[in-house]
Amino acid sequence: MRWSWIYLLARRSLELAGLRLMGNAAKDVELLVLRHQLAVLQRHVGRPKLEPGDRVLLAALSRLLPKKRWSSFIVTPATLLRWHRELVADAWTYPHKRLGRPPIPEETRELVLRLARENPLWGHRRVQGELARLGITVSAATVRAVLRQGNVPPAPQRARDTWASFLRAQASGLLTCDFFHVDTVFCRRLYVLFVMEVATRRVHVLGITAHPNRDWVTQQVRNLMMDLKDRVDRFRFFLRDRDGKFSDAFDAVLTGAGMQVLLSPPRSPKANAFAERWVGTVRRECTDRMLIMNERHLRTVLDAYTDHYNQHRPHQSLSQRPPQAVEIDQPAPVIPHGGRIRRAQLLGGLINEYRRVA
Repeated sequence: MRWSWIYLLARRSLELAGLRLMGNAAKDVELLVLRHQLAVLQRHVGRPKLEPGDRVLLAALSRLLPKKRWSSFIVTPATLLRWHRELVADAWTYPHKRLGRPPIPEETRELVLRLARENPLWGHRRVQGELARLGITVSAATVRAVLRQGNVPPAPQRARDTWASFLRAQASGLLTCDFFHVDTVFCRRLYVLFVMEVATRRVHVLGITAHPNRDWVTQQVRNLMMDLKDRVDRFRFFLRDRDGKFSDAFDAVLTGAGMQVLLSPPRSPKANAFAERWVGTVRRECTDRMLIMNERHLRTVLDAYTDHYNQHRPHQSLSQRPPQAVEIDQPAPVIPHGGRIRRAQLLGGLINEYRRVA
């Protein structure tokens, strides 16, 4: 800092020596221009921010300028005195030792927030106990302060059951169903009924029709129970919406199979998020990119896409494995790099599957 001030003073001294070589007329014109520029800047800029070097230079030049010319300064004599008081105060100020407890490490802070977010039922004392079991000594008050600073609400508020948390907890025994429609080339609307196994994301297309009614829907769920066979006992809940096409006979078939029928809240598509997401996927990757001729054509297309979805398409929630691999508990294959990759085209090249050549 000191050398920068010396450099600044030396530079201004050389500029002052250069001014002595200029004529008086040139100096007068330059002064008028500079004063006008200063007036313009003062109209547009508020209080300027001066660096320490600027303060030293202005304080030194104030001794050389006559008192009647002080009006050209952007600072007042009171400002120069205040700068001197601050300089003296800084010279006699010593660093003070921080009072209170030392801050906890950042890793411990992140661990406290992680335990609270991953365990909604845990309060600050429960989190403190888990940290003590891991060999980290932190007081309960510190844990509570960290949670408050991290905007983590208390345990009773975090532990409230939501549809999302319920679906995740019951995914292993949950079936969900829904309808979606497809318009053909001839503007005929076809309805598709499907069921998804939430745990594995496996999809069953139960039927396609232009006129869905209660009897047709009930027969489709009977066919589903026959297709599941011995796997029916794995499922405990069946989630559906409040569509009028689902009758009491439909629910009776599921109840007879040992399942409990859950109704999603009215106008709440997020309560049936897994089914809604598959509808978006099949439309985005398949039906919205093709012209469907009739019911037979749509059934052929959906059969091909469903096989691709269940047997080949990777899923982020399943560690990039397809539903069939999760169902049979098949780990992700470890394939060495190198070798040829073969492409298999489905639906006329609309969908590609890639496999490594043996």
